[in-house]
Amino acid sequence: MTARDEVLGRIRAALGPDPPVPDVPRAYRQAGRAAGDVELFCERAAEYRARVVQASAGGLAETLAEVCRARGTARLVRARGVAWEVPGVEVVSDDPAAPATELDGAAGALTGCALAIAETGTIVLDGGPACGRRALTLVPDHHVCVVRAEQVVARVPEAIAALADAARDGRALTFVSGPSATSDIELERVEGVHGPRLLDIVVVR
Repeated sequence: MTARDEVLGRIRAALGPDPPVPDVPRAYRQAGRAAGDVELFCERAAEYRARVVQASAGGLAETLAEVCRARGTARLVRARGVAWEVPGVEVVSDDPAAPATELDGAAGALTGCALAIAETGTIVLDGGPACGRRALTLVPDHHVCVVRAEQVVARVPEAIAALADAARDGRALTFVSGPSATSDIELERVEGVHGPRLLDIVVVR
């Protein structure tokens, strides 16, 4: 035994065994949605230069068509788990097994989301059927994301708790706040460098 081991042993003996570590309380707010959560989400998402529009369930198709007309998007690839049609726009379902290069010809991507966070104006994609593979929302220049009002949570801790199963399953979680952008070079903001240059969020109420 070295002198170091002897000294450390005496310290451990004096301190005694480690006390039990109590569980961390995780009493996140779960009871329903605050009336202002959806409005706050729309406001914060717009601050990140996403364009946010609202629609009724019955008017979703026409709203999606208006979004695409405004952007000049004539062809969308949609996540395989959604069946939305867009009048006047060619819509095809993504094949997750196809190479990502096949997405090069798509002007836009159409997906749902796992949830949205009001506090940060963030949409979260979990790689599930409604969200699609990561390449689907990275390669096309235009991402159209449909968010149902009941998918909006108030804060990040609530989102993390709700995403626990997806994380345990090993699915990729992508947090999206506005269109892709960087200010790496001379602090000049450039959009569309690492993903879609245009992000439209359609909130269905």
